[in-house]
Amino acid sequence: MCVNIISWNMESSTVAECKAKKRKNSTHTAQGEAKRFKTEQRDDEVLQRGPACCLPRVSVLPDRLQQPIALNELTELLQYAALGKTGGIKKPSWCRLRHHRKVKGVNVVIVEDLTQNHFYKHYLGLQHLRTSYTSRVTFTPSSVDVVSGIFSSQVPKQDGLSVSKPDEELQEAMKNHPIITVFGTERRGLTAYVLTEKEMIKNNYPVKGMPGFEEFVCTNCTDCVTDSSPLFGIDCEMCVTEDGKELTRVSLVDGDGKCLMDELVKPPNHILNYCTKFSGITPAMLQPITTTLQDVQEMLIRILPHEAVLVGHSLEHDLIALKLIHKHVIDTSLLYKRECGRRFKLKFLTGIILKRKIQTEDMLGHHPTEDALAALELAQYFIKTGPRQVLEIHWKALWRETREEPSESHRFSDVLHALGHSVAFLGKDSSHKQCNSDKEVLKSFRNLKTQPFFSVLQFSTLSNHLKSYFPHQERHHQMTCSRLQDMCVVLAGPFPTGFSDGDVKQLFSFCGAVRKVKMLNTVVRVHAKIEFELLEGAMLAVKTLNGLNVLGQTIKVQRPVCESVLDLDVTLEALMGDALNARHLYAVKMNHSMAECISTSTKVNGHVSDAERLDVTPVKTVNGLPPAKINKWLHLNTSKSELCEESVRETFGHFGTVKRVILSAKPKESTGYAHIVFVNSEDRRAALNSTEDLWKKNYLICPSLTPVHLPSWVGAENKETTHRHSSAQEQQIDVVMRKLDRCLQKLFRSLPAGTLSVVVLLGHASTNGHLPGLCLMEVKQDC
Repeated sequence: MCVNIISWNMESSTVAECKAKKRKNSTHTAQGEAKRFKTEQRDDEVLQRGPACCLPRVSVLPDRLQQPIALNELTELLQYAALGKTGGIKKPSWCRLRHHRKVKGVNVVIVEDLTQNHFYKHYLGLQHLRTSYTSRVTFTPSSVDVVSGIFSSQVPKQDGLSVSKPDEELQEAMKNHPIITVFGTERRGLTAYVLTEKEMIKNNYPVKGMPGFEEFVCTNCTDCVTDSSPLFGIDCEMCVTEDGKELTRVSLVDGDGKCLMDELVKPPNHILNYCTKFSGITPAMLQPITTTLQDVQEMLIRILPHEAVLVGHSLEHDLIALKLIHKHVIDTSLLYKRECGRRFKLKFLTGIILKRKIQTEDMLGHHPTEDALAALELAQYFIKTGPRQVLEIHWKALWRETREEPSESHRFSDVLHALGHSVAFLGKDSSHKQCNSDKEVLKSFRNLKTQPFFSVLQFSTLSNHLKSYFPHQERHHQMTCSRLQDMCVVLAGPFPTGFSDGDVKQLFSFCGAVRKVKMLNTVVRVHAKIEFELLEGAMLAVKTLNGLNVLGQTIKVQRPVCESVLDLDVTLEALMGDALNARHLYAVKMNHSMAECISTSTKVNGHVSDAERLDVTPVKTVNGLPPAKINKWLHLNTSKSELCEESVRETFGHFGTVKRVILSAKPKESTGYAHIVFVNSEDRRAALNSTEDLWKKNYLICPSLTPVHLPSWVGAENKETTHRHSSAQEQQIDVVMRKLDRCLQKLFRSLPAGTLSVVVLLGHASTNGHLPGLCLMEVKQDC
């Protein structure tokens, strides 16, 4: 059968009809949206009829599904679930919590350093998380501590609510403030504040024998120090290279504040970012430098006496940059402790305690000698003054968040206590009971005599494993993205001579949005690597375009054969059964000419199977189309068919009530693909069983695979990387992920019915941008 240009006009008329419908309905947009919102509410109620209709339930609003939430939006939900509408608490702006009065409690789990990509990379192993939580939304990594942000979030002042006064707060702080619980009230010598080996491991310090630090150099320090051992302040500046963060400058001061060392260091790898705003380092400064990391390591070992105690602020980062192991350290960020594991910035502490300004705006970045001296003096002051007096003297300035004018709000944690709600926080940063593993967190929570009304649990075991297995976090996250991208890739060819990447993109765009095309010009024939935005595009490409005859050349479309996609069929099957996809269908509208070129065959799971008989009859060159005009011919005959919501609803409404239509397109671009959400899964099944009827209307369909909260399977563009994890590393991380999932499952089972359970994968913030996390929500129902 021949392809002709007449179909272009047919498609143009279809597009015109859709646009005409849009213009006709434009004056009724507001009314239509309001009506649709009410319809969706009724549809949701239909799904919940029966005894379960009055149970609390949480869901993300349709127009917010693909919009990430931030910490302030998470606290909206938590405050509303815990306090309800009383006292001016408003409903969350991004989700609905039905029957909130029947919520019996709130449990939040914070999982550090785990990203949304990690969740979908290890999707099969996270059986509890992917099946027990029916609401998912992308979470934006926070620049502030999430646990602190939850408890310190502000709640409108409530009439008649009595919250503790400052003096009462101080007296209460003396009982359970983290400074007092860790260091006591008495003044002691410096050895009381030197980190133990267990504390160093917990805070990610390089320790001899721990994985990831095998190549680090050890200083010649003794096994024990005394209260008279000398203190040395140290600080480093770093840049970002191809190998991650590397040292560019180091300063060392002695106990009298004398600078013993201030050296610039030339990193061995190519510098990507000098971080001048923070480090003060410029390309001109490093250009003549020949000092290496090994040189400064030797200098430090030579300068430091055997009983030296190093002092710094978040010193673990400096020692990692130096690739140096030193047994005896005092960390000022851990001396001046805050609740929930938060840490003060060095600049803030120096201003309050030492009454001195550092890191001022008129300076080009930080000066390491200045910072090393500030950390040293902060430690000396704490040791000399003692924890009790430090807390009493600086309580208002450091630990109590005061305002010059009367506050119109209270802290969330204070309101919970004032209302008589029990509150608990458990994790490695807990001031009451520190837990060094996720198992300890779970055990401590389950051993509580009474279940707290509001609880936050901090899980960090996985984070520690990631940091030990992969010291260069940036590279690890890039490799995780690459593994996910492999799932959206197909290889196709051979193509006719002269076929360009633009031609390939146009052809494969019939199946879904194409992220990029890479031409593989082998010695004999031309092939291409096509990467789709969504999993559905790659699936349909293999099912419908494999065996297609293009300009006399039969092409083969197949998945790449690599380790990351060996279990792809199992993963895709699990994604089809995902609760988020149960009522969702992916549809593609082809133009008339392309539909004629592809003939249907046996259906598999509602989509077309590999097409051995698919062909496009080549256009004869005698018709006046020389090779130079192949591109123009392809453009006219493979243009996408534009979809509009009205036509989709009309077509698929025959199978049942269509709740929502999500058109997949970038702003200002037309689309030929859509996600269709039915009221129930039976309607979707009816559509999948009517593939041939839909084919006659030029529709290709398949079950939705990409969860609706993801506008793209991987997200932001990932840089090409040649690095790959070893199979052993992959297996280790997979084992830890499965253990985490089982731990969360045990926790979920221990929660009372009616508890709002929220699991937050925090994501990862880096100098090259943020890798989003994931927020999973579910109200536990009666078994």
